[in-house]
Amino acid sequence: MNYGIKDIDLAKKGKDRIEWAEKQMPVLSTIRKRFDKEETLKGVKIAACLHVTTETANLVRTLKEGGAEVSLCASNPLSTQDDVAASLVKDFGISVFAIKGEDKDTYYQHIEKVLNCKPNITMDDGADLVSTIHSQKKELIKDIIAGTEETTTGVIRLRSMEKDKALKYPIIAVNDAQTKYLFDNRYGTGQSTIDGLLRATNILVAGKIFVICGYGWCARGLAMRANGMGAQVIITEVDPMKALEAVMDGYQVMPIKEAAKIGDIFITLTGDINVISTEEFPLMKDGAILANSGHFNVEINIGALEKLSVNKKKIREYIEEYTLENGKKINLLAEGRLLNLSAAEGHPASVMDMSFANQALSAEYLVKEGRNLQKKVYCVPEVIDKEIARLKLESMGIKIDKLTEEQEKYLSSWQMGT
Repeated sequence: MNYGIKDIDLAKKGKDRIEWAEKQMPVLSTIRKRFDKEETLKGVKIAACLHVTTETANLVRTLKEGGAEVSLCASNPLSTQDDVAASLVKDFGISVFAIKGEDKDTYYQHIEKVLNCKPNITMDDGADLVSTIHSQKKELIKDIIAGTEETTTGVIRLRSMEKDKALKYPIIAVNDAQTKYLFDNRYGTGQSTIDGLLRATNILVAGKIFVICGYGWCARGLAMRANGMGAQVIITEVDPMKALEAVMDGYQVMPIKEAAKIGDIFITLTGDINVISTEEFPLMKDGAILANSGHFNVEINIGALEKLSVNKKKIREYIEEYTLENGKKINLLAEGRLLNLSAAEGHPASVMDMSFANQALSAEYLVKEGRNLQKKVYCVPEVIDKEIARLKLESMGIKIDKLTEEQEKYLSSWQMGT
C-alpha cells in the first residue's frame, strides 16, 4: 500500500480520536453497517480529495467497508490532522497522501498519487481533483462514472465548467443538499471558525467590531455565533438580496472600504478573490485581525499585503504580524487559509455526520445510476436528503408526525379550497 504521511507512529492517538468522532456520527455508522452487509461499493475505486480529519476518516472507513478501494489526499495544505492520516494507513489500510503544512508542489503531487488509482468515482472538496483530471489527466475520464463535490467553492467551479461545456462527467453537488448547507455550512462553519479564531488569538470577542465578508450560509452561521458572543457584527455583500437579509437579521451592512476603517476582526467567507485588498489594508486600525474561512486562500490579497508591508514576523503559531508603511500592524491568521481547519479541528462530528452521510449515499447512487446521468452538476436526490434527516432525528430520539390520508389528498388536490 502506497502512502505519504508525516509519521506512522502517530496512529494510536489518531485512532482514539477517530473512534471518539464515530460516537457522534450515528447516521454514518448506520450506513456503514448496511454497506458492510451489502458490499454496495464492491470493486469501485474512489479517489477522494478532502480535509483529512477524524470525521473524514469515518467516511472513508464507511466507503471501504462497502467494498470500495479508497485513496485519500488533502484538499487544503493546512487542514490535515497528521495523527488521523497515520491511523487511516496503519489501522484501516487506507492509502493516504497528506501532511499538514505541505507546500504547493507536494499538495499537487499528492493529488497525482491519489489519481494513480484510476478512479471510478471522485470525491472533491474544492474541485481540485476534477480540475487536475480535466487539465492534466484526461486519460482517466473514460473509467470515471461520476463524482461528488463537498463545498460551495467547488460547486461554483463545477457549474462554470458545465456552463462552458468543459465538464466531462456528472457531479453530485453534495454541498447543495439541505442536510448539508442548512447544518454543516451554518452551524458547523459558524462554531468552528470561532473556535479557530480563539485558538489562534485567545482574544475576547465581546465588544469587538466583527466584519464578515459575505452572507451565504457559512457567513450566516458565523454572524450568529459572533453576535451571540457579544460582538458588533458588520456584513459586507455584493448581492442585494443577501444584504437585505443581513439587515433584516439585525446586522449593519456597509461597503468593505467603510468597514475597513472601523473593524477589529475581519473574516472572509465569499468564495471569491481579493475581497480584502490594496485599498483596504491602509485604512485598517492598528492591530486589526484578518482571517479567512472560505475554501481557498485567495479572498485576502496576501501578495498586496506583502507589498504594502515593511516588516513581517510570526508572533504566535497561527499569527503573522505585518507592519505597513504607515506604521500600522495587521495580523493575518493561518496564512489566509481555512481558519477553522488550520488553527482548529474543523466542524464538530455530529454535523459532519449528515454531510458525510450524503457523500456515502451519493456514491452508492452514482454506482447504480451514474452512467445514466448527463455531464452536468446535479443536486443530491431528495429521497437521500430526507432519509438522512429522518435517520438523524431517529438517532436523537425525536419523533415527528405523519400526514393522514385525508391530509395527503388535500395537499395533492386543487379542487378543495376554503
